[in-house]
Amino acid sequence: MFTGIVTAIGTIQSIEDRGDMRAVISCPWDPEGIAIGASIACSGVCLTVVDRGGQKGDAWFAVDISGETVSRTAQDQWTEGRKLNLEPALKLGDELGGHIVTGHVDAVGRIASKRDVGGSHRLEILADKSVAPYVAEKGSITVDGVSLTVNEVADEADGDVRFALNIIPHTGEVTTLGTLDEGDSVNLEIDVLARYLKRMQALAG
Repeated sequence: MFTGIVTAIGTIQSIEDRGDMRAVISCPWDPEGIAIGASIACSGVCLTVVDRGGQKGDAWFAVDISGETVSRTAQDQWTEGRKLNLEPALKLGDELGGHIVTGHVDAVGRIASKRDVGGSHRLEILADKSVAPYVAEKGSITVDGVSLTVNEVADEADGDVRFALNIIPHTGEVTTLGTLDEGDSVNLEIDVLARYLKRMQALAG
């Protein structure tokens, strides 16, 4: 379980095809604090550490990524040199600073527009109709592993959904969201509470 509060930006150092894909990701952590078998959210994707090394401040860890995961995540995410938002799994007693995040990608969205508003970036994301019932104004959504608040929602004629987010300068600097541009793909995870509410409504109906 995660909170959507990114603690570091990592870089994919290498990709190896072993049937599944193995990625080695560099990060500014202490390798002694990265446990084999631990879960780390990588731009919103929960992955298991299978190896680690390096030194404090210049560490790396390896993860195996299935074909299913590759097919359901953002285009070109698993390429050498790609920057990833990193968050280790919650520990008992950690602050829940964002919202409850599972690290399971529900859909891939696309940046439909980006413009400056004051010192912030306003992003509009276009997403598939499968997630439309779960996106609400002032509700939470995870974009590339970052917990964000939805500012506006508009339903498209074809059933898809367009929603707006505000990326403040701090968030843009400490995550990869500041480098996003129109046309880029992003991993989306809906709020787990919205998921259960939708299920309850379906059973009640």
